[in-house]
Amino acid sequence: MDAEIGIIGGSGFYSLLEAPENVEIDTDYGKPSDFISIGMLNGVKVAFIPRHGSKHALPPHKVPYKANIAVLSSLGAKRVIATATVGSLKRSYKPGDFVLFDQFFNMTYGRADTFYDQGDVAHVSMAEPYCNEMREAAVDSLNELGLSYHEKGTAVVINGPRFSTKAESRFFSMQGFETINMTQYPEAALAHEKSLCYLGIGIVTDYDAGLEGGEEAKPVSASEIISVFGQNVSKAKELVRAIVPRLQKERKCACKDSLEGALMGH
Repeated sequence: MDAEIGIIGGSGFYSLLEAPENVEIDTDYGKPSDFISIGMLNGVKVAFIPRHGSKHALPPHKVPYKANIAVLSSLGAKRVIATATVGSLKRSYKPGDFVLFDQFFNMTYGRADTFYDQGDVAHVSMAEPYCNEMREAAVDSLNELGLSYHEKGTAVVINGPRFSTKAESRFFSMQGFETINMTQYPEAALAHEKSLCYLGIGIVTDYDAGLEGGEEAKPVSASEIISVFGQNVSKAKELVRAIVPRLQKERKCACKDSLEGALMGH
């Protein structure tokens, strides 16, 4: 039942795997978002979790992030590929573009965001929350597929499920953030705490609350997100298929050592 790579994404990714087996697994942190689909992808065994559940019944602040990351780790996955829809805070980040996150900025609240809230105390460095080795594989794949992308980008993470006001969106844009999202935190941070390599791939679906001084960019709506995501989900699946065989079993990145020196008293 082991899997080399974990994939977290939308329900549109169910058809990604070859002959998947759906299994139900409990964790010490509760149930994951849904069944775990385990199957082959380009010769590699992977485990897929629909972040919001197969019927998209879980809002961003109710996603069981700890259980999702814990179950992928328990299955033996060392790397996680996570796709997410994002809003753009810059005109150059256009709907339909892909973004490979290199940083997040957390604006969420009330989320269970650490595995070290009892027992061992750990202060894990989060200076580099995303895996540079995996990003290189993603860049090669994007170039091969001829897709429009941005090699780096910061995702400011809001609690949701509501969208931003124009004032909030203007503030985030002024801080220099490129994208806005509701799920990258604490997902990326928890993966880091488990010493997993984590690749965050954003699919730009909208211009958030509209761009300042650009009347052509209207505020986002849920129907718009669904429409743009639907137009790009096949490209996203192609991208994940291309990335997986490029990932070597041996990890040479720093992610595997994320707990080194972090545990107090050890």
